[in-house]
Amino acid sequence: MNHRHIEVIRRTPERANGLPPLLFVHGAWHGGWCWEAHFLDYFAAQGFEVAALSLRGHGGSAAVRAMRWNRIADYVVDVAQVAGTMATPPVVIGHSMGGLVVQKYLESQPSPAAALLASVPPQGVWRTALRLCARHPWLFLKTSLTLSLWPLVSTPALAHESFFHPQLDPALVQRYHQRMTDESFMGFLDMLFLNLPRPSRVRTPVAVLGAADDQVFSVQQVADTARAYGSQPVIFEGMAHDMMLEAGWQPVADHLIHWLQRELRQEH
Repeated sequence: MNHRHIEVIRRTPERANGLPPLLFVHGAWHGGWCWEAHFLDYFAAQGFEVAALSLRGHGGSAAVRAMRWNRIADYVVDVAQVAGTMATPPVVIGHSMGGLVVQKYLESQPSPAAALLASVPPQGVWRTALRLCARHPWLFLKTSLTLSLWPLVSTPALAHESFFHPQLDPALVQRYHQRMTDESFMGFLDMLFLNLPRPSRVRTPVAVLGAADDQVFSVQQVADTARAYGSQPVIFEGMAHDMMLEAGWQPVADHLIHWLQRELRQEH
């Protein structure tokens, strides 16, 4: 796939901190824009070279084929392609589905460190799918019949329920929802059982962060992810799934910055 297909949002620090660059990977229905709202400028101000890509068919990236046929392996190719344009192998930071993409990327690609935010656990999304099916059986049936995940987030109210704290300003939710796209049905099957992570193949240090009020991945699922990578889960109270867009995004960013400074300077 040609480089021009991938949207990459970059920020260059005024004064570099000498640490490896960061590459942010968004989750289902989102795009690189979700990192641009707060994280990119904030991390650049701390001296990091940062980039956020939009996976194929998301944000400003061109579709290679119909969205429903994209596979997690395709998204890993997108991440590797953008990582290859960076000066050195980047730290990869993934949210939700992007966390699964990062886990699969780490199985075969070098990275000095990685972070998973409200990520798909190595066991897959079957628990999440069961909860969604119980909560919205008709929407889940519609998703299966149309091979489209859009019905699950088709209104601002549904997006608010899944991604954001109830107290987040509905006007913000409306703005974010307008930028969301459909998501791959085959990618969903990969997350369910077809292409699950193999943590035993990963040697990269991994930070695992979760949100106490996440309606997509429970605190237990976050703990399962951390255990798989020999890490300790860090749970943020009063926060829902979209940790980089929630009102409490700054403590999440600060925790990551401190962890990265400590972890990466050990290597240097």
